[in-house]
Amino acid sequence: MTLPFTNLGKTGLIVSRLCLGTMTFGFQTDEETSRRILDTSADAGINFLDTADVYPLGGGLVTAGTTEEIIGRWLKGKRQNFILATKCVGKVGSAPWDQGASRKHILDAIDASLRRLGTDYVDLYQLHSDNRTTPLDETLAALDTVVQSGKARYIGVSNFLAYRLSRALGRADVRNFTRFVSVQPRYNLLYREIERELLPLAEEEGLGVIPYNPLAGGLLTGKHNLAQGPTSGSRFTLGTAAENYQKRYWHEREFNTVQELQKIADFAGYSLTSLAIAWVLSNPVITAPIIGASRPEQLVDTLKALDLTIDDTLKQKLDDLTAEYRKGDSLR
Repeated sequence: MTLPFTNLGKTGLIVSRLCLGTMTFGFQTDEETSRRILDTSADAGINFLDTADVYPLGGGLVTAGTTEEIIGRWLKGKRQNFILATKCVGKVGSAPWDQGASRKHILDAIDASLRRLGTDYVDLYQLHSDNRTTPLDETLAALDTVVQSGKARYIGVSNFLAYRLSRALGRADVRNFTRFVSVQPRYNLLYREIERELLPLAEEEGLGVIPYNPLAGGLLTGKHNLAQGPTSGSRFTLGTAAENYQKRYWHEREFNTVQELQKIADFAGYSLTSLAIAWVLSNPVITAPIIGASRPEQLVDTLKALDLTIDDTLKQKLDDLTAEYRKGDSLR
């Protein structure tokens, strides 16, 4: 299998069609296993790595930054072979300014991330969420400083509503600040709300789209059972993240949909894991879904998605079955 590559939006930055997410490293997954996951993904041709200063997921303030440290140690001697993305905004310390999108925090956060990652720059620096208590112009000016200083090549956002991203793009244009080139939203067969406004905006503005949760936290692997309760060791029982993931996906409606999706996958001769990721990849606006793993072997079915072709009939079946998830999420 030869992993395909593509440009990140309208930029000249070339990335693999799958991005390795690392938020399990250092809490759900120990360092030795994390390194094996990184080795497996690199051997498969994945050159795009995504992390954040608050990772690992579920660990809280005690472990914040551990994931970046693990990646930094693994990258030693081979940094030039990878496109590295990280994020700020989340709470990483006890002081009130150790979070958010203020100029102070952004400039502190990029330096701290670079120290942990053991590098002079990141390729993509992203706002992990929308911090509305800080004026957009202040945030954009700080990010412009990060880029102009050479500490980041490009900037992007995650978890932004379409209207806020649109406003940020407009303010950057008016003030001649560095512009966002990508967006990182949640997107999968059980969460399609971004198709209504965010994806059309991304297409019109030429933004790269790097969706996370393409397997709905593992629910779209088909391995979970509603009656038995959340599976130990999964994201549905993972420290501070467990409640959030259960609110997102652990519902009878979602399990009923997964059962029907499994039937479609079985009839087509594919694993549900491969089919779910291939469906995300089939959207022409998508740049690279973020795939994750707690064990290297979990990447096998994920990588198979690249060789899976979803014809129009199969895609229509999947779209029709999950159409209700396009209308909005009552939990937000």
